[in-house]
Amino acid sequence: MRKLAFAFALLAGPAAAAGIEIEIAGDGANGTVTIDLFEEVAPRHVARITDLAAEGAYDDVVFHRVIDGFMAQTGDVEFGKMGGDMRMAGRGGSDSPDLAAEFSDIPFDRGVVGMARSQSPDSANSQFFIMFDEGYFLNGQYTVVGRVTEGMEIVDAIKRGEGRNGSVMGQPDRMSVVSVTP
Repeated sequence: MRKLAFAFALLAGPAAAAGIEIEIAGDGANGTVTIDLFEEVAPRHVARITDLAAEGAYDDVVFHRVIDGFMAQTGDVEFGKMGGDMRMAGRGGSDSPDLAAEFSDIPFDRGVVGMARSQSPDSANSQFFIMFDEGYFLNGQYTVVGRVTEGMEIVDAIKRGEGRNGSVMGQPDRMSVVSVTP
């Protein structure tokens, strides 16, 4: 089993075959989040996340859109790096082509990780979000890629954004290091 270091872990649901650990740093949140990635549910999306993490592409990427009671979004490896033009954060992706949706029957519960996209269901690339609470209106509309297994209290502490879009003003929290775990 691989894990990604932004600490996402499996609470319940499908077997996880990959994972990541995420070191979060900032004024709001500091610590490790573990996420189990659902390779059998969304193999192309999980491969993209683990490839980008292994390359170091997610390191120092900010949480640019954070809506209290809903979710925290990150993963813009093009425009979301700390120290860049934060007005562009959330508009970019990786150099790889967008991914076709891999919808499942896994509900968007608290701690679930989904792939962000534009209006087209087949436009996910590098950005993802972590649910603060349930968001069942997303079911069947966005690809579920994993679930936080450890560190949800760190996710809960991520600096919130403002307005309807949840844009984070000032100094956003960031993923300082994202690593793939076995």
